[in-house]
Amino acid sequence: MVIIDTSAWVDFFRRDGDLPTKLAVKGLLDSFEGALCGPVEMEFLGGARPKEVAGIKAWFDLIPYLTNDQKIWRQVADNYATLRSEGHTLPWNDILIATIALEKNAAVFAHDKHFPVMAQVLKVHLYRPGYNGNFNPDY
Repeated sequence: MVIIDTSAWVDFFRRDGDLPTKLAVKGLLDSFEGALCGPVEMEFLGGARPKEVAGIKAWFDLIPYLTNDQKIWRQVADNYATLRSEGHTLPWNDILIATIALEKNAAVFAHDKHFPVMAQVLKVHLYRPGYNGNFNPDY
């Protein structure tokens, strides 16, 4: 399972978005490996144009949703502290997404500059698409 981060969704839905990203998201969706989590949904829908929200929600309704309980916040706080101790002050929402990925043993597909830092420090697995955006089972 791969959490598709907001940064990848932006390119996917943007008419002039990055083609390799569009292909990679399509590859994840076609292989039923793409997943959504609350922080990504909140971030993306919160920034979407009002006229596009219904269509985006229709897409999101078809994608597996990785849930979590309130105890996730303790782990997020621990991960935030770990990152700060290494000299990295990153956005809470990105740390929450990474923590959900760790909890669910999922990878993250993102273009956000914060995720490589979390991959190094927290050992979050970053998804690398296969040739032509096809699903890469060895991610």
